[in-house]
Amino acid sequence: MMTNNEVLQVAMQQSAWDMNCNPDVFLKDEPVLVTSDIGKKTKKYYKEPIACNFISYGSNIVAAAKTEYREITKEYIHKFDFYHCFETPNLNWLNQKLEPLGQKVCFMAEYWLPDLRKLQRISCGYELRVLTQPDFQKLYTGEWSNALCEDRKELDVLGVGAYDNGILIGLVGCSADAENMWQIGVDVLPAYRKQGIAASLVSNLAMETIDRGKLPFYCCAWSNIRSAKTAIKAGFCPGWVEMTVKPAEVVDEMNK
Repeated sequence: MMTNNEVLQVAMQQSAWDMNCNPDVFLKDEPVLVTSDIGKKTKKYYKEPIACNFISYGSNIVAAAKTEYREITKEYIHKFDFYHCFETPNLNWLNQKLEPLGQKVCFMAEYWLPDLRKLQRISCGYELRVLTQPDFQKLYTGEWSNALCEDRKELDVLGVGAYDNGILIGLVGCSADAENMWQIGVDVLPAYRKQGIAASLVSNLAMETIDRGKLPFYCCAWSNIRSAKTAIKAGFCPGWVEMTVKPAEVVDEMNK
């Protein structure tokens, strides 16, 4: 099994591919600005247009920007402490500068990595089954929309289901979003929540993923306390934070 340092190195290398930079820039103690470019090894869900992308692993902020947004981005990451660049009120400054250029802050999230000192298979009192792509065909429904993604079915490669007398009550799936990293998402039916099922599913799928030579990662919004608690209970810890800027019409469409 990998060490926690190796886990971090794999994640930083993937972020470097995503940001068109070298992984060592995430360990610097000053802001770093690079030119944005979506390459062949970026995560599968990265899609143009992306005006800017911001990532922090806790030491600094690294920003990747298209040429026309470089000066605003440079001013922003040097104007505020790096950890405040991912929150209001400072985000309002960035948005006000970008809106006349037709851009707005879009996606923001916290990403979690397994802590290999804590990660272990957790039982939940229900039958658990390892699932693969053929098992997912009839599961692309609303109650399993975090575990599986209908728009990218081909990337849903592995899962674990929890069953109560043969009935699926919880599902965790992972998407092969990158060459070496698979993203985990989980759903539990409302009647079965607060029993530790989600953490059990996540921990077991994380172990299955590592057994296959891939690094699992987990994502949630800062405000999703329930999801963050699941990550912690399952043996994950905060890895990095990320924020993207996209065209205003893309953001406005999402808000309709």
